[in-house]
Amino acid sequence: MTLHLVKLAVGVDDVDHLARVQQRRRTEAIRAGRGDRLWHLTRNAPRRADELLDGGSIYWVVKGRIRVRQRLLAIESDVDEEGRRFCRLVLHPTLVETEAVFHRAIQGWRYLSASDAPPDQRKGGGDGGLPAGLAEELRDLGLL
Repeated sequence: MTLHLVKLAVGVDDVDHLARVQQRRRTEAIRAGRGDRLWHLTRNAPRRADELLDGGSIYWVVKGRIRVRQRLLAIESDVDEEGRRFCRLVLHPTLVETEAVFHRAIQGWRYLSASDAPPDQRKGGGDGGLPAGLAEELRDLGLL
């Protein structure tokens, strides 16, 4: 059964900003000879890795809302130069925007069942072409 992760994108202003940050990190990794993979480091390894790798994604919370997801490709455990264990979540480079769904602040990450995951954003947005901020406010008020 597919399972997902929810993670805060700390310091990220919007989906485009997240894309730029990840591209910069990827470019730095290539220059440093660490390969072309994109990853996110976390202290603890998920215990339900098999379910996460069965089509799971990491859903990024940006400014209080789940806004985008990335498919999880691998989960690797490693040790840093000081002997501390950490986990590398290897991500597909494609960001898939989702319908914006409120999510409270969390530390670390949380599991998200496939049935609770927000759907991908439809082409055209389904909001009559309204600006994203206005569409979110109307959704929050139950008017859209």
